[in-house]
Amino acid sequence: MVDFILSAHLVNALFTAGGIGICSLCFMHITSSVHLRKEVRRYFQFFFLLILFYISTHLARELLNGRAGEGARIALYIITFAEFLSAGFMAHTMSILVLAVAQLKKKATIRAAILLYAFLFIHIVILIACAPNGLIYQFNDENRYVAGKLIFLSYVCPVNMLITDAVLLFMGRKKIDKRVNSAFWIYLISPIPAIILQTLGKGKFQFLIFATVLSSVYMFSVIIQNQNDKYAKQQLETSRIENELNMASSIQSSMLPNIFPPFPERSEFDIFASMNPAKEVGGDFYDFFLVDDDHLCMVMADVSGKGVPAALFMMASKIILANNAMMGKSPAQILTDTNAAICSNNREEMFVTVWIGILEISTGKLTAANAGHEYPVLKQANGNFELVKDKHGFVIGGMDGVKYKEYELRLEPGAKLLLYTDGVPEATNAQNELFGADRMLAALNQNCEASPADTLNHLRSSVDAFVKDAEQFDDLTMLCLEYKGKQ
Repeated sequence: MVDFILSAHLVNALFTAGGIGICSLCFMHITSSVHLRKEVRRYFQFFFLLILFYISTHLARELLNGRAGEGARIALYIITFAEFLSAGFMAHTMSILVLAVAQLKKKATIRAAILLYAFLFIHIVILIACAPNGLIYQFNDENRYVAGKLIFLSYVCPVNMLITDAVLLFMGRKKIDKRVNSAFWIYLISPIPAIILQTLGKGKFQFLIFATVLSSVYMFSVIIQNQNDKYAKQQLETSRIENELNMASSIQSSMLPNIFPPFPERSEFDIFASMNPAKEVGGDFYDFFLVDDDHLCMVMADVSGKGVPAALFMMASKIILANNAMMGKSPAQILTDTNAAICSNNREEMFVTVWIGILEISTGKLTAANAGHEYPVLKQANGNFELVKDKHGFVIGGMDGVKYKEYELRLEPGAKLLLYTDGVPEATNAQNELFGADRMLAALNQNCEASPADTLNHLRSSVDAFVKDAEQFDDLTMLCLEYKGKQ
């Protein structure tokens, strides 16, 4: 009989030591995993620390079991109490996870949480009341562990937690992945036969230790695999979205004039433009094209919003504006008709600010209209860049039936015209300061005689130097025209 007891303690010690090693590896794997969400990682770290504490106290009891001396006896009682106490906390921690994944209604979740905490409280009370009296466990004269008459009381609350978990899993079965749900059920069911066998064997073989370690590791491996599968799907989806956005950006860029010089055979003017979207695709756009041999149309616009919706609205607006301009209409009529077309089917209630001008190349007369856009900047020959504070009409797409007015400017040979979107004056640095119109004019006037391309490059460099490492929040689009007149 003594040999059987010794062999039982040896087997328990060996298997418990193996369980500590396995759980330690799992804990390190959880800590190093980058695919797990922070909440999931922290939960499993805490859960496996509880398991490690539980089986470590059991191993310490096995190693001290049978050691002589009052100090060893006191240590055995303390360690065993901690072992039984941690078993209840393990069951409670598992129950909290099941409650979270079940995704019940708020009232049901609160009631279940109260019940689970009540079970934990009762478990603690039972241990405090019965453990010192030897009703749950005791140590004989040789300091060997002996199961008490009421040892089953130490399993009452953990088993009730497992039953509650089973009910929660059944209620939330449709919201839980099938593999994860199966792993939960294995974890819940495995302790029941282990507790029965351990009770019948009077605690000689710690079947609960084996069941807990094996089912925990299996549950962990399934959840990790599930998280890895989700991560792989997310990566594929992210890659697909990135490819589509890159394609959309390429399509958007190809729709804007991007070959410079665009009219190498025309010596009367020089023009350059650029667009830098805040996201992969943006809502700003510029356009310029010859309506006929003596008229150059220029457009600068800014769509409300960002990203793909703004880009789609931008493409539609650009096409409508260009079609109206090619019909020989005046700038005011182009805006009026464009607004009517967009308002007739604008369920998303988006809008676009537009500045449009038509330059009579032979004379330098510029006829323009403004639908809520930024002021243009004009530099006459031998002068400085200054804002042209034109009268703004209402934004395109904002309200049907709006009529727009136009005005005229006379460009002398050597004059320059700058068009831009609000991404330039509203560029913001880390101190939340705006670049502003004054800094924009100061940057332009540093080299008034620069070519259109150099003018835009210098202005962009000035914006970047001001913003520094702050994130670009808005699209940054510019166009510069130099009127040279007849050569």
